[in-house]
Amino acid sequence: NVLHGDIFAYNSKDNYIYSEKSFISTIGVNNLVIVQTADALLVSDKDSVQDVKKVVDYLKANNRNEHKKHLEVFRPWGKFSVIHSGDNYLVKRITVKPGAKFAAQMHLHRAEHWIVVSGTACITKGEEIFTISENESTFIPANTVHTLKNPATIPLELIEIQSGTYLAEDDIIRLEKHSGYLE
Repeated sequence: NVLHGDIFAYNSKDNYIYSEKSFISTIGVNNLVIVQTADALLVSDKDSVQDVKKVVDYLKANNRNEHKKHLEVFRPWGKFSVIHSGDNYLVKRITVKPGAKFAAQMHLHRAEHWIVVSGTACITKGEEIFTISENESTFIPANTVHTLKNPATIPLELIEIQSGTYLAEDDIIRLEKHSGYLE
């Protein structure tokens, strides 16, 4: 067996078992590939694992998003992951690299609440410029120009709660050409 993650394989042989987060246990199985990520689970006989393209074809044919939508998304300024979503709200964990910033932008259909988990955020909201730190928060209404910088030498971690009638990533009007590092 090749085991990666929190796995207990009892009376199981010649398996490849990978888990990013959850506990996996097997009893009396042989010659399997089991891969569990945050958003999907694959179980296959080792001799059939090359047919994983059939799964992708199925997802495409049924207009599913799993093959193109990732839970962790990397940007020049850092990364974000979707923690939870529901009707008219979306919760993200955002990490902003030291010295990085978001381009000045606004959203037409959503408001955002930012809560700093660790680090310091320098925020521009309309004409107002201010700093918030751990356990502090701010509200960005829809149709408000805003930007965020991490002026520190450590990563900035924040929780973003989006609320509104349309929450897709294309609800953004960028007022600067790029996001990324400060000069």
